[in-house]
Amino acid sequence: MVKAVAVLRGDSSSVTGTVTFTQSSQTDQTTIEAQLENMTPGKHGFHIHEFGDNTNGCTSAGPHYNPDNVNHGGPDDEVRHAGDFGNVVAGKDGKVNFKLTDKKATLFGPTSIIGRTIVVHAGEDDLGKGGQELSLTTGNSGDRVACGVVGLAQVK
Repeated sequence: MVKAVAVLRGDSSSVTGTVTFTQSSQTDQTTIEAQLENMTPGKHGFHIHEFGDNTNGCTSAGPHYNPDNVNHGGPDDEVRHAGDFGNVVAGKDGKVNFKLTDKKATLFGPTSIIGRTIVVHAGEDDLGKGGQELSLTTGNSGDRVACGVVGLAQVK
């Protein structure tokens, strides 16, 4: 069992939250759970970015983590980045409670997401289907409103 956690904070927003990742073994799927606050109501893109660097805020996280060098997609698509988790949905109270079981993101081996950054975006992820210039690379989901580095967590 491997467990990881990211504490999210906004660069210029009041968004905060925690994202946990658990994976029982290298062949099992990864469970992602997020609790966020102070979000704008609605859908927001939610992705793993390449670098675990937040020295210049969320911008330092770089592009989407794409170890297979493929197009962006949704969490149910065969062709997608390893950290394309689709959208989180904030309620009218600005809170997000999100849970996803994912087959591409891993906490094991050379393509692990540990040490990378999880980012929540200002806008909705079009899952690579929007026909916009950025659809196939970022889901056209806009600015980065909060982020945190994915680090190993104590397994209890």
